Amino acid sequence: MTIIDQMLARYPADPASQELALREVMQEIALAGLYRGGFFDRAAFYGGTCLRIFYGLPRFSEDLAFSLLGPEPDFSLDPYFRALRDEFAAFGFEISLQAKHKRIDSDIELAFLKKTSSLYDLRITGRKAVKIKLEVDKDPPLAFSTDERLLIQPYSFYTKCFALPDLFAGKMHALLFRKWKNRVKGRDWFDFEWYVRQGHPLNLNHLAERARQSGDLSDRSLSREDFQRLLGDRIDSLNVKSAREDVTRFVPDPKKLEIWSREYFRQLAAMIQFADAR
Repeated sequence: MTIIDQMLARYPADPASQELALREVMQEIALAGLYRGGFFDRAAFYGGTCLRIFYGLPRFSEDLAFSLLGPEPDFSLDPYFRALRDEFAAFGFEISLQAKHKRIDSDIELAFLKKTSSLYDLRITGRKAVKIKLEVDKDPPLAFSTDERLLIQPYSFYTKCFALPDLFAGKMHALLFRKWKNRVKGRDWFDFEWYVRQGHPLNLNHLAERARQSGDLSDRSLSREDFQRLLGDRIDSLNVKSAREDVTRFVPDPKKLEIWSREYFRQLAAMIQFADAR
């Protein structure tokens, strides 16, 4: 049995699960390649895939999102391509890496990305073609902390990740301020539910930094009361049916989404814990 087979054996054997599992295995190999290339000396991993791989979020995620540890306007992922290519080649895969140009008017999801974010398409060919989007924030909002998280497959290595209170802040920034036209990012609401159920605190300072940088907050601080008001307004306008439809294919047991309602999310909002000011 190959290392790839061992990694895939962690997942259910049905075709739908295995297709999602293959993507996640490719994500883990990409992280290993970036680690070998020294990428995590300059950057940290965050977002839904980080939460899935290192913190046990019970849903699959499609992309890899990174934040530099400080502003580097001229940063490029190109110097790390060789390490990525060599890592995948060791497991029998060929890859290509292509910069992706953001067209704000044509892609709703890209409209939430900062102008200083760089996007790349990582195309992997082998058993099956897989495409993974990589995003790197070159001008990150500060007031965040990182942890070194261990991954033991395809081999043991450490990845620098956002600490959980800051990951929670990033998720709430997306939930509160992401601009969607005709559909809802149900994965934001799934993650919000998970954070609250797990009892993870929210770093309000980092949320305020993100909101100021995105132009969604002008004040120097964000009080708990103002945050709860913003979240309440978002819940009041939520299309719960659309939220469920968005996330269903990423979760193993969609029946757990049946409890979702505006009132359910209001009660979750009241249970949010806050990290101590740093």
